[in-house]
Amino acid sequence: MICDICGQEGARVRYITRSYGKGENLLVIENVPVISCPHCGESYLAAETLHEIERIKLHRQDFATERPVPVAVFG
Repeated sequence: MICDICGQEGARVRYITRSYGKGENLLVIENVPVISCPHCGESYLAAETLHEIERIKLHRQDFATERPVPVAVFG
């Protein structure tokens, strides 16, 4: 895959978890595809991914399931 930032071959898709909002408005989206380039070090979301995230956020009641969220303290 060619990186949209530096134009070099070798960019890879990896999947991350992102959170949006906080408190009762918190929405966690798992398996978000992020494009990462080993050459320039940049990571970015494709336009299609951004559109899908917005669609999920708008229709969260159709996509989201309630789950308890454990919280750990670093250190």
